[in-house]
This record gives sequence, C-alpha cells and structure tokens, in this order.
Amino acid sequence: MNVLVCGGAGYIGSHMVKMLHRAGHEVVTFDNLSTGYRHAVKWGEFVRGDLLNQTDLVKLFQGRHFDVVMHFSARSLVGESVQNPALYYRNNVIGTFNLLEEMRKRKIGKFIFSSSAAVYGNPVTDRIDENQPTNPINPYGRTKLMVEQMLKDFEAAFGINSVSLRYFNAAGADPEGELGEEHNPETHLIPNILKAALGQGPELKIFGDDYDTRDGTCVRDYIHINDLCSAHLKAVEYLENNPGCHVFNLGNGSGFSVKEILQAAEQVVGKPIAHKIVERRSGDPATLVADASCATAHFGWKPGFTDIGKIIATAWDFHSSQVLGRAQGT
Repeated sequence: MNVLVCGGAGYIGSHMVKMLHRAGHEVVTFDNLSTGYRHAVKWGEFVRGDLLNQTDLVKLFQGRHFDVVMHFSARSLVGESVQNPALYYRNNVIGTFNLLEEMRKRKIGKFIFSSSAAVYGNPVTDRIDENQPTNPINPYGRTKLMVEQMLKDFEAAFGINSVSLRYFNAAGADPEGELGEEHNPETHLIPNILKAALGQGPELKIFGDDYDTRDGTCVRDYIHINDLCSAHLKAVEYLENNPGCHVFNLGNGSGFSVKEILQAAEQVVGKPIAHKIVERRSGDPATLVADASCATAHFGWKPGFTDIGKIIATAWDFHSSQVLGRAQGT
C-alpha cells in the first residue's frame, strides 16, 4: 500500500511508520514538527507541513497517490486543552477537517483515526467497552469525539470509510531501541518514573493514595506501542471487506495501579525510585480499564505485550540508552 501518516514524527506515529516500512508498504510522513522530531522519521519520505495550511496540503497530495491515510496529528495534553481550548479545536478539529476535505477531493476512501479513551469522560463502569456513554470532560476529549462524529457524516455523504481507535495508555518503546517516547513536557507516568530513576527529572509524584482501589492509587490500562501499531494494520485490513465508520477500543484489558507500575519499574531498573504522595488531581477517575474484545472479535487483534514488566523494560532500554548517548556525545 501507499500510506500517508500524518503526525509520523511523534511517539505513536514514528513507531507506525517503522512497522509499515517493515511490512513492505510505501510510507510518506507529514508533520509540522511542533511536537514530533525529524530524527524519528527514519523510513520513507518526509514532508514537513501543517494541516492548517491549505498550500501545504495541496503540495502533499500533488503527484502522490495514497491508498489509506493514518492520522496521529493532534495536541493531546488535557491540562493544556483546558487552558487553551482554541488551540485544540483549531488543531484537532479544523486540521482533521482540512485533511478529510483533501481526501474527498482526491477520492481516497480509507482513514484510520487516532482517537482516545478521553471520549468516555468519567466512566460508569470500571471496565469500558464501546457501548459506554461518550461524555468527555475536557476540550481534548471533546475534539476527539467531534472528529468521530465528523467521520460518520463523511462516510454517509462521501464514502470515506474509517476506523477510529480509542487508545487507553500507550506505553513502552520500540523493542529494537530505535524509537521511544520523547514528549516535552512529559506527562506520562512510565517515562516520568524512568526519568526519576535516571536522575533526569524531578522526584516522582503520586497523585493520591486514598482511591477505592486495591492499594489506594489510580488503576490504568497500559498498552505497548507496538500493539497499538499492529492494531492499525489490522484496521486497514478490516476496512477492505467492511466499509463504514467503525470504532474500537485498544487496551490490554488489565489494570495496574500507580504503585504497581512503580514497583515493576523498580524491578526493571534494579533500585528504589524516589517518590512522594501528593494530593489527588481533579478529574482523575479511580479506575480506567479497556474492554477491547470487539477488536479481537472483528479483526483478530490481540496485544502481544501483556506483562507490564516487559513493557516497562522496552522503555527503560530506550531512555537509558538516550542518557548514555548524551553522556558520550552521540
């Protein structure tokens, strides 16, 4: 296939580009490098541009044919979305609309969208399936749900078939060590734990230990980055025989508390990791765990990384090698 990966210089997108290349597909990455990194795009063609710039989009599609578009370009910090909702509606909603419009003009009919469990808001059950009510509680989640609704209308009116994949917590790194998580600022638990272990970040904060969970800390579902990417390949295959507008959860189906993640990380790094308990953050549900059985039933996807220690170990290998590389000036 000829595949366009929007946001292919970011954490998930760069891993997707590598997997597509390894599978024998032709890949073009389109990214404005606002949060991604040029050095992460090691396979296929790279085109720098912005979804909000119509000239960039026209140049991207001129002279190129794409069989499918994968869309990872989004602002994704919940707190930032609350402070600056205009940035999120402009980037995540208008940018996606511009991309879909160009696809419509070019008669490209397959679209894989990077959605989020944030569309559910505060869950009504601990284990979340796709029938859970969608009631996002922040602008970031609302932008993801707006795009999902847009996709329904574009499928009905223009025949653009799509799969929206609602991720839970993406985690880990490329097992071969070429790629990993490089957010700035970093807000995700596992890399912040590992940065604390490496002395590259502040002391780890655990936000609340009085939740109604097995050890008082929040429970979350962590899915390895390669498992997320393999689901995208499965979703493309699914669209071949199942046109329409589809939504699937992606998660491991197992929940791990913050303390359990910390303990697993300490086993991986071989030493205690400094941390402190602080007050709860507003809006943090006690438990968020995916029911991803629909993805298994519909396109045969199953996570390959189910051991949290192995997920953390791939991240540790990447982060520790980055620190060593900086120390050696490489």
